[in-house]
Amino acid sequence: MLAFGSGTAAAQDGAGEVTAMAAAETVNINAADADTLASRLQGIGMSRAQEIIRYREAYGPFSSVEELADVKGIGQATLDKNRVLITLE
Repeated sequence: MLAFGSGTAAAQDGAGEVTAMAAAETVNINAADADTLASRLQGIGMSRAQEIIRYREAYGPFSSVEELADVKGIGQATLDKNRVLITLE
């Protein structure tokens, strides 16, 4: 039983590390430049990063992470892959 408890603690510690690592790599889609968007978000190259910036310039800051799916070329799958990395401020 002690081994089980230790394994649980290790799993929790590992999850905390993942969360901390994700926080360090988050991207503010309302402020990031194209290079940052392209390098940190999965499935987002320079072309899509520029589309994100064009959308932001045309419509103002994103009010939700889901709004990113309104950008040309960004679908739900790409949004889902990046959801934990995206911040709005």
